[in-house]
Amino acid sequence: MTLDPAFLDWMLDSDPALRWQVERDLAGSPPLEWEATRASVRTEGFGAQLLALQGSDGQWAGGAYFPKDFDFQGPEAAEGAGQPWTATTWTLVTLRDWGLDPTALAGTAELLAANSRWEYEDLPYWGGEVDCCINANTLANGVWLGADVAGLAQWFLDHQLADGGWNCEWVEGSTRSSFHSTLNSLKGLLYYEAATGGSEALRAARHAGEEYLLERRLLKTLSTGEPVGPWATRFAYPFRWFYSALNAADYFRAAAQHDGTVPDPRLADAIEVIRSARHPDGAWLQERRHPGRVWFEVDVPAGEPSKWLTLYAARVVRWWDGRPGRRGSPGAAR
Repeated sequence: MTLDPAFLDWMLDSDPALRWQVERDLAGSPPLEWEATRASVRTEGFGAQLLALQGSDGQWAGGAYFPKDFDFQGPEAAEGAGQPWTATTWTLVTLRDWGLDPTALAGTAELLAANSRWEYEDLPYWGGEVDCCINANTLANGVWLGADVAGLAQWFLDHQLADGGWNCEWVEGSTRSSFHSTLNSLKGLLYYEAATGGSEALRAARHAGEEYLLERRLLKTLSTGEPVGPWATRFAYPFRWFYSALNAADYFRAAAQHDGTVPDPRLADAIEVIRSARHPDGAWLQERRHPGRVWFEVDVPAGEPSKWLTLYAARVVRWWDGRPGRRGSPGAAR
């Protein structure tokens, strides 16, 4: 897909955390340009604001997954209120996703090892706990910051379900995988593999998890072919732990680039859902904000054109449209 120069200028008029990705993935800027913008995440805008909020103990908001002052019996914990997103794990996920150089957090891995414990059974931070999504984020955050998280990588091998995916409710006895849990697990495993080289066992587990989603076309139940839920086609940034066709498709784009493979044809339905969500002005709209406490908003309210979602959607569609064999693609027959 092509972007009008004026539209691209609109995209580039953004925080460095977003702008460097637009420069690299949509504008085709030379590496020296987008790398310089990426380096400024440490000192400007959203990235600098989050870094300034880190406590002396290495944590954000004084807690591992929840802020220290979170009342598990209070109104903030009520159904529909939304979990807070200000504590350590989610802040690290955000900074990592924004491309922050981990040297900006030198010493954080050690501080968290010494000071941070999970709200679940007071377990040590880098050992993870029982939730797949939490452990996936911790796996990726840990290898990013230089912590020893090899044990967490093994945890995913030990807790993969028979259908190939994962489910955070395994501890409650669930034996069927979840779209949400599987995608988050895959994202953590891919990041770990890219950073360390992984292992044959981890690659096999990742590919089995990918197959779980691909068999369902990223959108449907396997048993009936019915839509898995309205949340699959509802796009919101930040993604948080929520599954969507866009979140999943961007994962498969990254995985294919890592593996050196072409897009799987079973992504076609999800890509068309993404393509059809494009607004006539060329942007993708924010459909909702996930409720819950935040340090500050990083994207627009629901109903407005989202530069973040437009980045993700445009690069997924561009990747798909450039696949070999497609008419007009570099690899197509002439």
